[in-house]
Amino acid sequence: MSDEPPPAEMPTLAQTPEPVEPTIKQAYLLSGRIVVLDPTVGSWLYGGGRFFGQPVGIHKPKSDIFTKPLELSFLEAKYLLRKGLIQIIDFQKRENLSIEAITTLASREYDDFESKYAIYEDLRDKGYVVRPGLKFGADFGVYKHGPGKDHSLFLVQVMKQNSTISAMQIVLAGRLATTVRKRFVIANPTARSYYVFQWTKL
Repeated sequence: MSDEPPPAEMPTLAQTPEPVEPTIKQAYLLSGRIVVLDPTVGSWLYGGGRFFGQPVGIHKPKSDIFTKPLELSFLEAKYLLRKGLIQIIDFQKRENLSIEAITTLASREYDDFESKYAIYEDLRDKGYVVRPGLKFGADFGVYKHGPGKDHSLFLVQVMKQNSTISAMQIVLAGRLATTVRKRFVIANPTARSYYVFQWTKL
């Protein structure tokens, strides 16, 4: 008989301890991207069901704690900055960036950034986890708990500011809802209202 203890079981995602919130949370503007260099900060932003950002080089993290930098979208960066959860520093100039500066930079990267941000903020404030929805042909995929923990509740396509919903948008929304078998939502950023299309099998 061996006196060696049995090997310990590898912790699952549910067993992994939640990252401790760092006192100082900084992100940097690097070559037009918003990057969190400190893995402790990145793990806290992504972990604990928050799901902000994406660990660099890790497509589907198996743990809340990782050792890679974290890249934030401009939507996430502005939201976190507005909530006072991070500082964003221009890496070259070593200057803190304001919300206005981030908005200006983001508007160059996103088509109609302000409309998308209005809906992103509204959904996050309602307690949803909001992730990119490009693979489904939408702006956002929206979760109750987050990717890897549950399936997306619905997909969101954002209308432009001060626009009206067209008949063609309704037809396309219905088709996409049928294709992906999910609820598809057209979001009005001006009124912060939502038009829901749901796939059903007859």
